[in-house]
Formats: sequence, structure tokens, C-alpha cells
Amino acid sequence: MSRVIFLVDMNAFFISCEMSRRPEIIGKPAAVAGDPRNRSGIILAANYEARKFGVKTTMVVHQALKLCPGMLFIPPDHRYYEARSREVMSLLGNYSPVIEQNSIDEAWLDMTGTESLFGKPAEAAGKIMEDINKGLGLWCSIGISENKLLAKIASEIKKPMGITELWVKDIKQKLWPLKVTDMYGVGKHTGEKLNNLGILTIGDLAEYDPAALARVLGKMGAELQNYANGRDDSPVAPHTSGEMKSIGRSTTLSEDATNVEAVRNLFLEMCEEVGFDARRHDKKAGTVQITIKYSDFQSITRQVGIEPTYLTKEIFETGFALLRKNWNSLRPVRLIGVSISSFEKCNRSKQLSLFEEDEIDNNSEKEEKLEKTLDDIRNRHGLSSVTRAVQIKRPQ
Repeated sequence: MSRVIFLVDMNAFFISCEMSRRPEIIGKPAAVAGDPRNRSGIILAANYEARKFGVKTTMVVHQALKLCPGMLFIPPDHRYYEARSREVMSLLGNYSPVIEQNSIDEAWLDMTGTESLFGKPAEAAGKIMEDINKGLGLWCSIGISENKLLAKIASEIKKPMGITELWVKDIKQKLWPLKVTDMYGVGKHTGEKLNNLGILTIGDLAEYDPAALARVLGKMGAELQNYANGRDDSPVAPHTSGEMKSIGRSTTLSEDATNVEAVRNLFLEMCEEVGFDARRHDKKAGTVQITIKYSDFQSITRQVGIEPTYLTKEIFETGFALLRKNWNSLRPVRLIGVSISSFEKCNRSKQLSLFEEDEIDNNSEKEEKLEKTLDDIRNRHGLSSVTRAVQIKRPQ
């Protein structure tokens, strides 16, 4: 029996989530942006009304406004998007028990052998699309094939609300005529290299001399050529919660910063979210990492090992010390980030004196009780419902 694989790709997911709870913006150009109040905000997702004006993801807000002066901007609510994503994945579970989530807004389904339940592949895809649209108020596109690669490529062909079948037997007719830059895995710079070799279409890439391709692109050349020929035997492999590798947050600053203290409260807010997620997933981290991106778009990352923890206070103190140590006041900073990782069970312990041990354990227990109490309040009333005193802005 041939495999039947779906790739369900949510269309303009962040802004679609916002439209589902803000019906007043439906039909109007709108986008989710990192900081809609300032020039340095980045477009995270634009709806299709805004895209008609040329607005794209990662575009700076002031550039988007030049293209579409009247568009609406909405600050991101990642916790809400994660909740909507879980709703989507739960719905997909009604159609197949074998689901591999590829990102917050897309997943592969192994639909092999479900034809007697849901009909032929295109019919089953139509039912999924209708369920997502009517039940959740969201849009999706679905790619159908016998492998994950072609299902992913197919999902990109018709957007929004498109269903595309792309079987191996069809690739010469449907895939090969497309521009090579349209292919999954080919970015701008790789596309330029391929064009310089005379490779203009996916068909050109599929039939190009492998040795010559390897001399220019190395191992990537063979991988891309496999893609162009539709070769992919990887299974749909469901993830487990134990596979989580890191938890992090980053944000583009409303204006470039040269003083590390100016970003202290913002950094604490990000650590609050990271700690909240870590406790929710019961993940104690052994590494804290910070990211600094400068106004010239160059960036650095630095990390340090810690005693396993999921406490916001400890993540913040370690992270901010690392941020301060690596801060260069002569280089304006555009973005900062913090993440935690190394979640494997660690048995490392500090050598404590008999008297020090009780004091530290007691302090940690108090901090954990405090932070879990804050978590309970935020779960009921939202992340911004309670804040620390140091984050309260003083009146001018």
C-alpha cells in the first residue's frame, strides 16, 4: 500500500488567530508586529489584504506603512497562538493518530489506510480544512503526497485555503517547471548560486550533473537534488514532550539601546515568560543563553552552565549578568534574547556546608512557592495580570 501523507499548513497563522477573536479587522489590511508603536517593530505575520500591498514577514513596520499607510498593527500574544496551535493539533488527531508537528503552525499526518473512514485524499483534506475553518475560525492549506517532502512542497503551491496533490509520478509536470527559488530549502543566496550555474527551474536542478553541483554546494547539492526529484523516505514521527530542546524569548527593541540597564525590565519580562513555560513543562535547565543583535544586524550569543533550575529569579540573575558582561555600550543594540536548555536530568549538586544547605534549600523552596503562586494567577487571568514591584513604572 502506498503511503498517503498530508502537510497541514496554517495560513498567516498569527494574524489569523487575531482575526478569529477580533472580527472587526477582517477584510482590512492588518499584521502582527513586534512593536507596532515604533519604527524597529518587525512584521511577524500579515494578512492577505496587507500582502496585496507588498507587506511581507520580517519587514520593518515603517517600511510596511509606506506600502500600506492605513494598515492595522497588533502586538503579538504568543501564549494565545500556542493555545490555538494546540487546538489545531487536537483537531488533527481526529483524523490520524500519527501526527508530526513541524512548527507552531504546521504538521504532517500519515493518512495511509484512512480512505474508508474519510474518503479519497482530496476529500479527506477538504473535511479537515472545513473543520479547521468552521470549528476554529482559521485558514489552512493542505499538501498531499506519498512522502513528507512532496506534501510540504505541495502545501506551498496554493494559498490561502488550497488543497494540492503532488505525487511522485506528477513531479515532471507539476514541480519541474517551477522556478528553482520556489523549491523548499532554496534561499536567496543558494538560488543565486544555482542561477549562476544556469539552473533556473527545479527540473534543471533535478537533471544537473551531481558532481558539478557538489563542487559548488557541497553536501547541500545532493540534498537539494533529492528534493527536486521528490525523494524522501522519512517516516511521520510523532514528537514527545521529552524532545523539547530549549525554551526562549527574544524581542526587537522599540529603539536601539546603548545602556544595558535600559533593557533590564524588558529582559526580566522575557525571563518571566521563559520561567513560566519551563515550570509548565516541568523542565529544569542546566544552561542559560543570551542573544544580542546590533543595529548593523550582526549578533552574538553567549551561554553559561547553572545548577538545574526553572525559577525565573535564577534565570534572570544568571542571564542579566551574562548580558551585562558582554554588553558593548559603543554598539547600539537592536534585539535581545534569552533561552534555557540542557533539560536532561542532571544530578550535579554544589558542595555545601552543613549550615549553608538548610538556608539555601529554604530560600529555593520559598522562591518556588512564590513563582508557582504567580503561575496560578497568570493561568487564570493572563500573563500580565500580576507583575513584580521592580517592573512597575514610576510616574514622571
